[in-house]
Amino acid sequence: QMCEKFTVCENSMEMLLRNNLNLPRVTEEDGDFLTFLSFQDKCLRKISSGLYTFQTYLKYVQETFTSENQKVESLSYSTQHLAHTIRQMVINPEEVIIPDAATQESLRTKLKSSKNWIEKITTHLILRDFTSFMEKTVRAVRYLKNTRSFS
Repeated sequence: QMCEKFTVCENSMEMLLRNNLNLPRVTEEDGDFLTFLSFQDKCLRKISSGLYTFQTYLKYVQETFTSENQKVESLSYSTQHLAHTIRQMVINPEEVIIPDAATQESLRTKLKSSKNWIEKITTHLILRDFTSFMEKTVRAVRYLKNTRSFS
């Protein structure tokens, strides 16, 4: 929808140059899925922390992509619920990093300072990277579901 409505598409050179958002990612260092059992707690911490961090970015998307406000609000609520659920699966839930209010506000201020075109690109990048993060999260949770029992 971003590509159709705002001509912000994946192959846009401006997008590639502007991607300095430092969005959360799940990487091989967090435990690949073949040796996941030995890394599962670290991976779950990273996933939960990433989901909590994405809350600020999704709030920005909700404020800028107003035509899809309800969808983004629902996505944000579901993300928060998933972050909390995964946090409860971690051996020491207090080790999950949750951005404090000052960090969230600082990031929101930085994001809001963008020009209109950059705002659209930023929204697209957030949604693209969130999708990638969620794909890896789904794989990790499915793997866990198949290797240990959930309560």
